[in-house]
Amino acid sequence: MSKNQFGKQGWTPERLGILSGKTYLITGANAGTGFEASKILLKKGAEVVMLNRNETKSAKAISDLKAELGANAKVSSIKMDLANLASVRNAAEEINKNVPKIDALICNAAVAQIAKQEFTSDGFESNLGINHYGHFLLVNLLFDKVEQTGGRIVVVASEGYKMGLKTIQFEDMNFDKNYHPNNTYCHSKLAQMMFAYELQDRIKAANKTVKVFVCHPGASKTSLIKKDAPFATRFMWSIMSSLPIVQSAEKGAYPEVMCATEDHLNQEAYFGPTGKMQWTGPVGECKMESFVKNKAMMEKLWTVSEEQTGEPFQL
Repeated sequence: MSKNQFGKQGWTPERLGILSGKTYLITGANAGTGFEASKILLKKGAEVVMLNRNETKSAKAISDLKAELGANAKVSSIKMDLANLASVRNAAEEINKNVPKIDALICNAAVAQIAKQEFTSDGFESNLGINHYGHFLLVNLLFDKVEQTGGRIVVVASEGYKMGLKTIQFEDMNFDKNYHPNNTYCHSKLAQMMFAYELQDRIKAANKTVKVFVCHPGASKTSLIKKDAPFATRFMWSIMSSLPIVQSAEKGAYPEVMCATEDHLNQEAYFGPTGKMQWTGPVGECKMESFVKNKAMMEKLWTVSEEQTGEPFQL
């Protein structure tokens, strides 16, 4: 890798200017990196619209942010459950109607390490359904509004993409035959990345102005590993979280905030912590495995995603 374009310290929020008049939408923003990203953006005067499944947790997150940043902090929430395509459609309709502009849509929400195969209300394997299909539909339905401002779409991926199968399992997308908590999660994160880079290609071909960036949070102390993860995973994570190889959720939010705000970023790159194993360290451009940009696979995934979400993606 070339040296970090932001110097030895990498990108930090100190680079942010005033963001008054900017509006950022963040999925899964009531905890973890999404919450921390919201806080960083709000501190600079931006408006943040959280897209969360749980209205009680949303209200608590908004209350906590206003308690810390002041009652005038411009933060609100719209109910949206990525595990339910009807919910995504309803949220997108409300956003298109009531949110005047989108400077960046940050696809931050995710589930991970689910011990046993589960399904969304639409019948998708839950990792793929929530992490990929839900976001695919949301980006599709909000694309024109993002285009109106020449805005950005930020896809928060994971270093997990290079673990697991390292390919898209088109013959069994629901993992009926080989469900595995880690492999199936990694499959969904690879799908998200392939979608993002294919979207870049299609935007360019259509002469549109939306920019798409892909990043990862490294190893961060968030609530992603939940009680429904296998015991061994939870046990290992509890040990790792106390070691310096895991960073704070705030630092885990730096890459997505950078991708939502920073000028002169390479869209074809992959951003995140650049230290050991890309788990922690200065934020900048990371090494990415070449199989992510398998064009035939990216195109096939796009077609399958349109079919499964029932929504052609018109650019």
